Amino acid sequence: MATTKWVLDPTHSEVQFKVKHLMITTVTGYFQRFNVEVETQGDDFATASSVLFTADVNSINTNNEQRDTHLKSADFFEAEQHAEIRFVGQRYEKTGEDTAQLHGDLTIRGTTKPVTVAVEFGGIVVDPYGQTKAGFTITGKISRKEFGLTWNAVTEAGSVVVSDEIRLNAEIQLVKQA
Repeated sequence: MATTKWVLDPTHSEVQFKVKHLMITTVTGYFQRFNVEVETQGDDFATASSVLFTADVNSINTNNEQRDTHLKSADFFEAEQHAEIRFVGQRYEKTGEDTAQLHGDLTIRGTTKPVTVAVEFGGIVVDPYGQTKAGFTITGKISRKEFGLTWNAVTEAGSVVVSDEIRLNAEIQLVKQA
């Protein structure tokens, strides 16, 4: 069976993260520039031989310029030295008809750790322009401190300002290449 290459449709995809602030509300951020490339045998994503996700740290956006600048600083991502977040998928494990777990290595700020994310396969369709597209919803959680993002502060009452747990959410649409 022939290898099929799939590339990101950036206008129909998004990558978000959510983090608790003061442990009472959740702040949402996203990356404006990211990429996904996948290689499969035919159209079967369970046969994925290559999954690569990258995000440009300098494209981080939390709808607050001061916070975004802080996130790019050495307190967090240290974007000048580590401008890219990278996930290399190692294994796509089906858990149901339209669900799977994607196991791989996530690199943030020069630290690489194994990570597993949940994948919901939305299906494959041909769009009005004749392009074959596949859709996915991806969710997961990571510990930011495991990747060297350790900055924090404590309020007068003893609450932490930023939680350790980061929730990941992505809507990814891929386009099959001819």
